[in-house]
This record gives sequence, C-alpha cells and structure tokens, in this order.
Amino acid sequence: METESMDCESYGTHHFSSTTKTHAVVTNTVGPAATSVYELLECPVCTFSMYPPIHQCQNGHTFCSTCKVRVHNRCPTCRQELGDIRCLALEKVAESLELPCKYFNLGCPEIFPYYSKLKHESVCNFRPYGCPYTLAPSVVSLEASLSSWLISGMIIKLTCTRPPLLTTVTLNPIRVFHCFGQYFCLHFEAFQLGLGPVYMAFLRFMGDEEEARRYSYSLEVGGSGRKLTWEGTPRSIRDSHRKVRDSNDGLIIQRNMALFFSGGDRKELKLRVTGKIWKELHSADSGVCMPNMSS
Repeated sequence: METESMDCESYGTHHFSSTTKTHAVVTNTVGPAATSVYELLECPVCTFSMYPPIHQCQNGHTFCSTCKVRVHNRCPTCRQELGDIRCLALEKVAESLELPCKYFNLGCPEIFPYYSKLKHESVCNFRPYGCPYTLAPSVVSLEASLSSWLISGMIIKLTCTRPPLLTTVTLNPIRVFHCFGQYFCLHFEAFQLGLGPVYMAFLRFMGDEEEARRYSYSLEVGGSGRKLTWEGTPRSIRDSHRKVRDSNDGLIIQRNMALFFSGGDRKELKLRVTGKIWKELHSADSGVCMPNMSS
C-alpha cells in the first residue's frame, strides 16, 4: 500500500487546539419569562440547576437535595431550621420549560425539556474536551520509585520526513503530536498489573470517537533481535485515561521484557519505541505520519 509521508510536529507545552468543526451561528434564544423561571431553579448554594426533589424551608426559600445535606438542616437564606418540605409547584413548572443546551455558545443547536437537558449535556458532542495534562497526577500516584524512574528517564525523539526535523525533549508521561492537522496524545506510564509492574503506551485522539475511527496507529518496541508490536485505533479523548488504561487497549510491556529489550546488564531501562499514525487512502488527506519515539 502506497502512502504519502506527512509532517508531524511535537508540542511540549500544555496548550493545544481541540479539533472542532465549523457550525452555523446558533440563534436559539430563551424568552424573558423562561429565563426568570430558570433563575428560580438555580440553587442559591451550589448555583447549579435544581432537579427533583427540590426542597424549601418554611419561608419558601428553595435549594437542591444535595445542598440540603451540606447546610446541616439550616436554610442557607434565612437560617431557619429545615423540615422535609418539597416545592412541588416549582417542580411542576420546570416540567413545562424548554431550554437550549448549555453548550449552545459552542455550537449545539438543540432545545430540550428541562428534565431531559441534563442527560443530553452529559454526552453532547459540543461539550469541551478534557485536558489530558490534568490527568498526569494519576500517573505519578503509582509506586513512587517505579513512576519516578519512568518520568525522569524517558526521552522522546520525533523525526519528520518533510521538512527534515529532529527534536529531542524530556518526556512527561503525556505527549502531544500534531499529524494530519489533528492532535494525538501519547501516554507512556508504569503501573501494577497482577503481581508485577508493566509499562504501557497508548494513543488518544483529541476528538470524538467517530473521528478517531478514521485513524490507525502502531507502536513497536524491541531490542536484542526481538520486537513487540501493537496496532490499533486511537481512543477518543472522551474516554478517560483510566478507562483506556484499565481496558489494556495499548502496547503493554512486562518489566522483565522491557529490561531484556534494553540490553546491557538489564538493570537500566533504555527502550526504543517507534510508531506511526495513518489514515485510509480513500480519504483526501490520507497518508502516514511516523513519529519515532525512543528512550
């Protein structure tokens, strides 16, 4: 299969543009009456929208069921002692409301009944992507000596075929690559699997699952005349780091094998990981992106 080499760039900062699509300007608006009622449905404690059961004190001040526990049985507005009074009238009014998705300013054109809106927003395609760098603390919370060795010892080399470029930087457990005009996040970490430690590398695509399926990638690690290869589809950034890791969806290297690949006295980790990202040829911008990852 013939492929065209694509430029690939490495980004070491925490700033990147998420993959977005151009959408028509959303003109859905909420009338003044609906806006006023919606403000009544905002909990004065947490400022989130209230859903049944909505509670109220004897003076009519309302608050959500979660905050009822947090305020220690005292109304947050008038400090009167609380009972178990529900504001059924406000719950009924909420049923009649239709409101836009809270991500309408990001391009979502949908309008939902009040009680359906929350479910949609949890899976809305226009909701922001979580920054993968905020997950780094979950990596270093592993066994101290093992994770410290991994983080301080990793070096990444990125080679581009056009134009010629070689970049060497110290690797954090997370690394971002730019290929085909998209962003891919490479994770390399150590954790305990069964009775022994393992190293794992996997790729996430900074976009939705449907877009991620347009790409494939492979990772290869080897040494001493042996090699181990993994090939798969990048996971969407929508899937949490822990979900991907716990599914074992990536290149997994047992510690003893990693030391074998490292050669020498097999006491120092010196892995060379190579990889490539490609897109099917029927796509207009198909080709291959080949970042060489080594340490």
